[in-house]
Amino acid sequence: MEKKVLSEQVIYYGDVSMPKGFEIEQKVLTSDILQSKLYNDKFPFSKTLDKLSTYISDHIKVKHNIILVQRETYGETYKEETTLPMLDVSPMDLRNSPDFTLLYGVDVRHCHIKIYYDNNRRKNNCFDIELKNNMFVMFPSSNLYNIINKQKNSVNFIQTILYEYL
Repeated sequence: MEKKVLSEQVIYYGDVSMPKGFEIEQKVLTSDILQSKLYNDKFPFSKTLDKLSTYISDHIKVKHNIILVQRETYGETYKEETTLPMLDVSPMDLRNSPDFTLLYGVDVRHCHIKIYYDNNRRKNNCFDIELKNNMFVMFPSSNLYNIINKQKNSVNFIQTILYEYL
């Protein structure tokens, strides 16, 4: 008897453990998010964002032999309790859509990510994970997801990076 895996739903997550002296500067990312929101402009390039993206792509390549190229990035603030379902691919333009979505907790409190997936005929399953400061969650961009804010006293800052899988 043989087995062939036709598709796989995988989620990568964990803390970003930068070497001493190369830590991610949370205040820089928070400021960049606010600046891009305030001026309704593209997210600015920064060394801090580059360090984060390089850390992720290098570790995924070494540990899982996956080569990722950053396509787009943006930062968001989340105050409401639960967002509407989000999808980072365009069903009408899959060729130019990203393969992976990465959410990085810049400054978050009591924030959860709910990722929806199908398991053959078992539809509408979900995986719920708490997003903490300096933590990332990366999943296929074809999955719907919600961001759930379980408190109302502060704004959650989340950096999103979209990757292409080579």
